[in-house]
Amino acid sequence: MNREYYKWYSPVLEKDMELLVFGHSGACVLFFPPRTGRFYEYENWRLIETLQSKIEQGFLQVYCVDSIDVESFYSEGTFPDRKMARHLQYEQYILNEVLPLMHYKNPGSYMIAAGCSMGAYHAVNFAFKYPQYISKIVAMSGRYDLTQQLNHYNDLLEGYWDETIYFNMPSQYIHNISEQDLLNALRRLEIVLAVGRDDPFCENNKALSEALKSKGINNQLFIWDGEAHRARDWRKMLDIYL
Repeated sequence: MNREYYKWYSPVLEKDMELLVFGHSGACVLFFPPRTGRFYEYENWRLIETLQSKIEQGFLQVYCVDSIDVESFYSEGTFPDRKMARHLQYEQYILNEVLPLMHYKNPGSYMIAAGCSMGAYHAVNFAFKYPQYISKIVAMSGRYDLTQQLNHYNDLLEGYWDETIYFNMPSQYIHNISEQDLLNALRRLEIVLAVGRDDPFCENNKALSEALKSKGINNQLFIWDGEAHRARDWRKMLDIYL
């Protein structure tokens, strides 16, 4: 299986960023890591191994990107508006540095945004904001409103709310989308949400699924037994949905 390591200085983030690429052709998968995770997590947790046959046969080319969650949403002592500002810089890094690499290596390919846990949030929010670049979403065990307190998962914006936060919480903004071009672009997406029945995020997934349907945006919500919020569960989900 082809494996490539990349590292470069990101002008927008003002730091070195790393990523791994697996495969040589096929649909491009923009794979966001879990909460505060690194670009190598999915390889270490054998999620890439689950996809090995599809990768080797040229059906998938997987780009495992790094996160900066510890500098944004999980940055302790940082005021919420600064957390959001750092997150938006990360979004620009993906948009203006990672996507061009993907298009250069695999031009004209079918694009999939995927992720587990916090990575599912990144995949969904990015795809919903830039649906012109994405054809499919596979989001596993995600929460799509980071301002909610859900069991032991804290409100990551600490009660603070403003317009920028609103426009980056899919569970909030999807209800009020009225721009027809954006709605049409979202309706073209293939959207797969998967979550465990006992996962604290389950109700949030149901709410997002219903909000999408209310806007005529088709999606598939798969509810698994138990919490299903571990690498062993994500390996099974990937085998089915990606």
